Formats: sequence, structure tokens, C-alpha cells
Amino acid sequence: MRDHERKPAGTGQLSLLKSLWYRSRAEAHEDAEAGRSITMPLQSALPPLQQVLRRLALALLVLALTTLIVYLDQDGYKDSSDGSVDFLDAAYYATVTLSTTGYGDVTPVSDAARLVNILLITPLRVLFLIILVGTTLEVLTERTRQQVRVHRWRTRTRNHVVVVGYGTKGRHAVETLVGQGIAKEQIVVVDAQRRAALTAGDDGLVAVTGDATRSETLLRAEIHNAARVIVAPQRDDTATLVTLTARQMNRRATIVVAAREDENVPLLKQSGADTVITSSSSAGRLLGVSMVSPTVARTLEDLMTLGSGLDLVERPVTSQEMGQSPRACADLVVAVVRGKDLLDFADPRLTHLKIGDRVIAVSRATVAEQA
Repeated sequence: MRDHERKPAGTGQLSLLKSLWYRSRAEAHEDAEAGRSITMPLQSALPPLQQVLRRLALALLVLALTTLIVYLDQDGYKDSSDGSVDFLDAAYYATVTLSTTGYGDVTPVSDAARLVNILLITPLRVLFLIILVGTTLEVLTERTRQQVRVHRWRTRTRNHVVVVGYGTKGRHAVETLVGQGIAKEQIVVVDAQRRAALTAGDDGLVAVTGDATRSETLLRAEIHNAARVIVAPQRDDTATLVTLTARQMNRRATIVVAAREDENVPLLKQSGADTVITSSSSAGRLLGVSMVSPTVARTLEDLMTLGSGLDLVERPVTSQEMGQSPRACADLVVAVVRGKDLLDFADPRLTHLKIGDRVIAVSRATVAEQA
């Protein structure tokens, strides 16, 4: 089996448990490298003061529980000063015992008291110390938790979207994907700049830092299991190399590439791109339309901005629409995808809608989308 081939998703939990118990040297090295380059979304955490207060409350709770245990069995303890143990003596004994100070002036003398110390007081002492040094333990285990999160994510990620480049084009592409209902957990960002990867992590996305023209970087993004790939770097030559590498590693994924110049479109398509969007020429055409008819330009901008008013969407034909004319649909149908053909609204073959058709329609954005 090749290195970039993964086990089915159903074995992810078993693989995680196995990795916690045993890992080969190669697997440990791979997880360590992935942990350094993959940025996971930040998990919700309490503010520092609240974390300290919570730990203090837990420590006081353990102290109170220990005091209660000692006080309930006060006859089994002996105080060297007066021979008897009251509630204050029980609290004093609990404090010096849990803090491992142990002056020895209050000691368990009965068999029951000593058994309670073995079975209850000693575990409570360990718990008390863990709570007190919790911050240190968190720092020490942060790398382990990061590697576990990365390993779990890699075993579960399937049919996701890989976005190469988190600049202006990449960010707006992600915003559009999220607006169309794709969960952030299904989007992975790849960028060579650490700052861009951290920004993606702050936006709730998994990000991989590295050169996307190199196969090992795309492997960390699980591109071989991806369903769609968006290539949006700053340079066309970089886009070509990324497209070549991505297509070689994943033959079935849909690859959409952003290019600056029209002359590079054929090369990008030969490299494996399914669709190429030329940003400079598209912007130029929009500028020309804005000069001739600003209202048409505003309408086009509205259609391209998801949730701003009017949305241009692709959706399957509903059961109520089958057999009817496209003009009978509630939305304004501008084209229909039938098999591999794209039929515009004026096509004479488009007399009625069939099973399996997908309509490209103009619909009004819902309130939730606008929010």
C-alpha cells in the first residue's frame, strides 16, 4: 500500500486508539511533521482567570472531601497535642497531607483509618497535586494533544475541499463555499505563509503550511481523498505546478484554478484543471460593463455575491417541477444542465424538465443568508 493511501473511515477510531498505545518510528515521525505544519481550528476555552478559579474550586472541593472523610473517622486518628481530633484538626490533617507536608502530629492509628488513607486519601492527594500543577501539565501535553487531533482529523477527512492559497481569492472562495452550505470542517487551506495559515485557523479552518507544489504538502492536506480542489495562488506558474501535482495525486477530483492571464488558460487545462477563471480579464469585463451600464454591473456583482440579494445557484429539479417548462419554476431559470450538455433558456430542446436535470436559476437570498 502506498504511503498516501489511507484506511477506510470506519477504522479511524481503532487507528486512533492504536496510535495512543503503539506507533512505529516512521508513524511517529510522520505525526510529528504533520503536527508542525497543520494548524487546527482553535477550540473554545475559558478565559485564564476563569480557568484558575475553576481549578481553585476543584482543589477546595478535594480538600473539603478529605476533611469530611477524616472527621467522620475521627476516632481512628490521634493528635499528639491533646489526643483527640476535632473538625479543625481534620481540616489541618487534610491540608498537610494533600500538600505532602506531613508534620506527623495528627496520625491515623486505627486499621480503618489507615485503610481509608490507602484507598481514599492517597488518590485524593494525587488528584489535588494534579489540579495544582494543571497549567504545567497542559503545557507539557499540548504537543501530544495536537498530534492526537491531527491524527484523528487525517483518519476522518474524506470528500473535502482543498483551497490552495488563502489570499483575497482564497478567502472569498471559502466564504462562498460556507455560504452554500459546506461545513468548515470539510474545507482545508494550504498556504506557504505561516501567517495565512494562522488566519485560516482563526477562521475555523484546518490549514497546512507548506509549498503546495510539493506532493508531501498536499498529502498532509489529504488531497488524495478530496472531492474538489481550488487553486488560487498569486502567480500563474505556481498555479500550473500545483494543478499538475494535484491532478497526479487525485484523478477524480474537480479542480478549479484562478489565473491572471488568458494566455495561460490552455496550459492550465492541459495540466488537469477542469475550470479556469481568469481574474484579470473578468475584472476588465466588469469594468467595461460598469462604464456602459452601472446598473448591469451592480446586478452582476449582486449575483456573484452570495446572500446579498439575488443568488445564482445550481440545484436539482424538484418532483413538482418535473415535466414542466423551465418558465413554470418559482425561480428564474437561465440554463439547465442535462447530462454533459448545458442548455440555455432559449434552447429549442429545453421544452420541459426531466429527471436528473439540474437548473441554474436566479433566486432571492433567504433571510438567514443575508444575516
